[in-house]
Amino acid sequence: MKTFLGIDTSNYTTSVALYSENGVLQKKKLLPVKDGERGIRQSDAVFHHTKAYPDLLKELFDAAAYPEIFAVGASIKPTTQEGSYMPCFLVGEAVAKAISVTNNIPFYSFSHQQGHIAAALYSADKTELLNEDFLCFHISGGTTDLVLCTPDDEEIFKAKLVAHSTDLKAGQAVDRIGVKIGIPFPAGKGVEKLALNSEKIYKNKIKLIDGNCSLSGLENKCLKMLGNGDPQCDVAKFLLSYIADTVSAMTDYALKNYGNLPVVFAGGVMSNVIIKDVVTSRFDCSFAEPEFSCDNAAGIAFLTSIKANKR
Repeated sequence: MKTFLGIDTSNYTTSVALYSENGVLQKKKLLPVKDGERGIRQSDAVFHHTKAYPDLLKELFDAAAYPEIFAVGASIKPTTQEGSYMPCFLVGEAVAKAISVTNNIPFYSFSHQQGHIAAALYSADKTELLNEDFLCFHISGGTTDLVLCTPDDEEIFKAKLVAHSTDLKAGQAVDRIGVKIGIPFPAGKGVEKLALNSEKIYKNKIKLIDGNCSLSGLENKCLKMLGNGDPQCDVAKFLLSYIADTVSAMTDYALKNYGNLPVVFAGGVMSNVIIKDVVTSRFDCSFAEPEFSCDNAAGIAFLTSIKANKR
């Protein structure tokens, strides 16, 4: 049975995964963030990824009974857009290339975003979409992107950016307000839990420019609400409802401008139940399962298997 190794080193998580005909086995480790901080410096991310990989790979291969690996892949940059770069991805690339050389197996490179999209397709049982055009949102701590995905012989699929947040990203807004409230970083789950205690219903007017959104005003509004003494659960509910309405507006824009294409949602923010419930009530769309929504190497392992099998 052929098995393929995927490696991903984001600014949040060290992750490794194995893909075979039996499915995906993955192991992850969150990068440590000091209390009260809203992220981690790239130099610290590089250090923690480097430190984590030996033990994480051993844990993965112990669980899989050390299968023969036929190819290895890694995310080497955030997206396929020109100029996309983050030092943390150098660690995963180096580890994957070392494994490739020492085991005399092929190495394939992808973007972190491609991995997210592939993981969403795999977990939603929508991998057939790789053979057609589809729209995908990648919404996470550092990304609020809407991309048009088209089949490609070389890259498996191309992801063309068609709309995005022009300033603050959705995940950043969640983390900043969550940390301000006192929720540890990353704050997504804590903000969601808090918001579920609110009975408020917010109707937000969303303004887009050529499909692009702006979320800096959302942060300012939430800070003002906190300063005015609004209940934290209501602030959390407003925050998530605004993101849900923004995503809905962008989805509506995309369908009107690119046709009635399938729509897929990927990224950690889209695992939020409040946002997901709003979007699914308005559109026919597909979501990654929670364990495949947050940063992971599963999509990279899956893409690696496709590339290797094309040889």
